Amino acid sequence: MALSLKETFYISHGSPLLAIDDSIEIRKVLKSWKNIFPQTPSAILIISAHWDTRVPSVNIVERNDTIHDFYGFPKPLYQIKYPAPGAPQLARKVRDLLQKSGFSAVEEDRRRGLDHGAWVPLMLMYPEASIPVCQLSVQSHMDGTHHYNMGKALSSLKDEGVLIIGSGSAVHNLRELIRDGSSDVFPWAQEFDDWLKTTLLQRRYDDINHWDKKAPQPKKAHPSPEHFYPLHVAIGAAGGNPTAKVVHSNIEMGCLSYSSYQFNEVPGSCSS
Repeated sequence: MALSLKETFYISHGSPLLAIDDSIEIRKVLKSWKNIFPQTPSAILIISAHWDTRVPSVNIVERNDTIHDFYGFPKPLYQIKYPAPGAPQLARKVRDLLQKSGFSAVEEDRRRGLDHGAWVPLMLMYPEASIPVCQLSVQSHMDGTHHYNMGKALSSLKDEGVLIIGSGSAVHNLRELIRDGSSDVFPWAQEFDDWLKTTLLQRRYDDINHWDKKAPQPKKAHPSPEHFYPLHVAIGAAGGNPTAKVVHSNIEMGCLSYSSYQFNEVPGSCSS
């Protein structure tokens, strides 16, 4: 019988260079992942910012291809493979749980593998690529509450040993990146990152769901919200009102936040 889990996670994966660049601080954290999370999950459900669809979608495959969905990076990045097994049974369960919770349209993709928002952190966390992985999409035209409710619908998966990970970036504005090697951080990026940390640690999840009205300069921090919404899924999947813990926090290139969080189900709060 699978070990029941209480934790979900939001990982800021930042740049694809995370796969090969040891100067990126969170890389060391992810490589020592089993110190943070020693359990071996039965499967992984990962919600990546880089799969953005009209309605929630799951990939139903036997073996995950490695999608190199980025341009202009060093050649070694394009040579990396992360051939994790698919999790078709989990994918169908995700579909069924979402539909039972009122998400009437859930699509199945029988060809898609793992994009870099999924395989880059996973190759550091679980380099053996032996744990079955299912990917779930975001809907950037929807809001935070939509994604929080997606997570709540899936919270019972933890009881089956499924590790649920949201993968995005806590602050993500590519147009403003500082590319000259400076360690400077834009004040607006730090302000948003600090607001996020304080709001999560105080468990003000209604403010997180309405971040576009509550957070400082939300459109500056996230011109498009797809990198933020995996956070909402992770919170909802932890039971809706979990405790929050900082896994890692830093900002690089002026406004690319690697802040990452663990959410722990509060007994009696949960599962849908």
